[in-house]
Amino acid sequence: MTPHRLRTLVFVALAGLALGAFGASAPARAAASAWGGDANARVRLIAATAATGTAQRLDLGLEFRLAPGWHIYWRAPGETGYPPSADWTGSDNLKDAALRFPAPRRYSLLGIDAIGYEGAVVLPVLATLERPGAPLQLNAAVEYLACSDICVPYQTALALDLPSGIAAPTPEAALLAGAAGRMPVDAAHAGIALRQATLVGPAERPRLVLELAAQPALAQPDLFIEGLGRGFAGRPRVLTRDAAHTRLELPLYNVNRSEAAQAAATGIAVTLVDGDRAVELVAHPTLGTASDVAEWLAMIGVALLGGLILNLMPCVLPVLALKLAAVGGYAGAERRVIRLGFLASALGIVVSFLALAGAAIVVQAAGGAVGWGIQFQQPWFLVAMIAVLILFAANLWGWLAIDLPRPLADRLGGGPAGPLAGSFVTGMFATVLATPCSAPFVGTALGFALAGGPAEILSIFAALGVGLAAPYLAVALVPGLAARLPRPGRWMVGLRRVLGLALAATALWLAVVLAGTAGRNAALGVGGVMALLAVVLALRATRLAAAPRRGARRLADAAAAALVVVAFAAPPLLATPRPRVELVPARGVWQAFDQAWLDRLLRDGKVVLVDVSADWCLTCKVNKALVLDRGAVAAALEDGRVVGLRADWTRPDAAIADYLASFGRYGIPFNAVYGPGAPAGLALPELLTVEAVLDAVARAGK
Repeated sequence: MTPHRLRTLVFVALAGLALGAFGASAPARAAASAWGGDANARVRLIAATAATGTAQRLDLGLEFRLAPGWHIYWRAPGETGYPPSADWTGSDNLKDAALRFPAPRRYSLLGIDAIGYEGAVVLPVLATLERPGAPLQLNAAVEYLACSDICVPYQTALALDLPSGIAAPTPEAALLAGAAGRMPVDAAHAGIALRQATLVGPAERPRLVLELAAQPALAQPDLFIEGLGRGFAGRPRVLTRDAAHTRLELPLYNVNRSEAAQAAATGIAVTLVDGDRAVELVAHPTLGTASDVAEWLAMIGVALLGGLILNLMPCVLPVLALKLAAVGGYAGAERRVIRLGFLASALGIVVSFLALAGAAIVVQAAGGAVGWGIQFQQPWFLVAMIAVLILFAANLWGWLAIDLPRPLADRLGGGPAGPLAGSFVTGMFATVLATPCSAPFVGTALGFALAGGPAEILSIFAALGVGLAAPYLAVALVPGLAARLPRPGRWMVGLRRVLGLALAATALWLAVVLAGTAGRNAALGVGGVMALLAVVLALRATRLAAAPRRGARRLADAAAAALVVVAFAAPPLLATPRPRVELVPARGVWQAFDQAWLDRLLRDGKVVLVDVSADWCLTCKVNKALVLDRGAVAAALEDGRVVGLRADWTRPDAAIADYLASFGRYGIPFNAVYGPGAPAGLALPELLTVEAVLDAVARAGK
């Protein structure tokens, strides 16, 4: 127990004794002003004693009562807002009044972080008297900003008189003691030490990296920064974490690296909040230089390896049909044609990753949440993918030719339009379908990229693209690998039909995903329209192929285009809300994820397994089928040795995104095990094994 908290408890105990001693002859009197403000954000002035007594200092406070959804700000509010303040002009016998701020919380309002307080909160005021023992007359002009969907500035005048006499405690003394107990203490008193602080990142987008040692280990740390002038820090992410040390990284905004370095010379004040713990420390970060370049190069290598492994992940299975079709189409072709075709596919993959990087940069600059595969949470994206899959399947069945404009294709390949265009588009589409799930090393690389600036994002995404394109590049370097395939014949016709069916099955899977994001009615509507699209394309290619007039084919083209437009209109027209239900995989042992419930389970000493998944994550489904919902892991969940919490990220959810970011992750699958031996959580690999899960459970349960 810290000395500060010990003093608080002693004060409460003495207050109770005083109340008991004077209970018969001098009942406790309330010492509080009238309420100011309104029903959304009220404030009053309170005192811990009913009289001034003989002490030179008295405990006062500003008590706020905020309606649900409303908050006020901490002394360093972050990007917006301003903190409460009090002007004591007109007070009598008051030498000084210091307004203090308990540990704050972080809230998200319209995508902007707010740092402050909700509900009922007391801001302590330490008052120093000019004449101890004399009456005290208080006049406070209080200004504060309270926000919900709107922000309202308040100005109110509060008055409170304390007579001379015995300083008997008031009913408000407990409120002030509780607020004092939530004041941050010196880090050393709480068993927390700052081991290293470093400024890293590009000049215009610096980041502050802090390495902290803590006993017990940090569980869900949040950091709040002061001393950067107009600058402020964003939400921290965990880089590494073990039983004793935690490395945290905070993006810095409205300040460049040079300005942050100048602030570091005098010290950057850091308030760390981790559950019930709140401490203050001062960081003097050093500049990271060569280590940044080394880390950057290392992460590019990690991204290359992650992209290569992505080819083997279950999420890439829907792309397998496209890959086989691409390889089969070059059977018996010349080496030059094979090389150009596979280079076009690789280029399509890299271009797609660069497009994803550009989108991430734009979303990040706009203050939105960025994640890997989150495009599958958007109904219109799913409709677009279903339509493209149907068109690709129609192409494999011979119902539709997908070509670039002839002059452009001739310029690129010096030959027919079809092969190069199809290869490039296949590479692009393969990338989009391969991104619902993360893979080993991909999460690490993405965490580095999305925490950095545009340069980091572009370089890491490009490296991921090169890694995913590595098999295509290998065939381009050694075209004889494809040239050895049997020459085209009837077998190719049969293969294309089978691969077309595989793409149609992928479209059906995406329709199931659409049902999870927009509702079953929307999915059925889109599915029906896409079936009609396939019928129109089939009739166009068979019945109308030999039509003497082009009008019928043009009518079919117009009908196909109209059906695609109708498909895009279906989700908003037919969407239904998805009810929040308790999740029911194997034998109903899973509960819906909630951070507050997780914290309560940990306080009760439970071992908890968290699973973050989504309908669009095939790797998640593989993990469930092979590990989580069967065998020894399912038995541990069934008999209560482990509590299972499952977070469904099928639809956008800021709380889940924040939870992933706390581990430095931006994609799924993600699993972590918590317990008495691992209160901060043990992150598991993307591809689960029974042994990995049970080992983490054993370590967490110690």
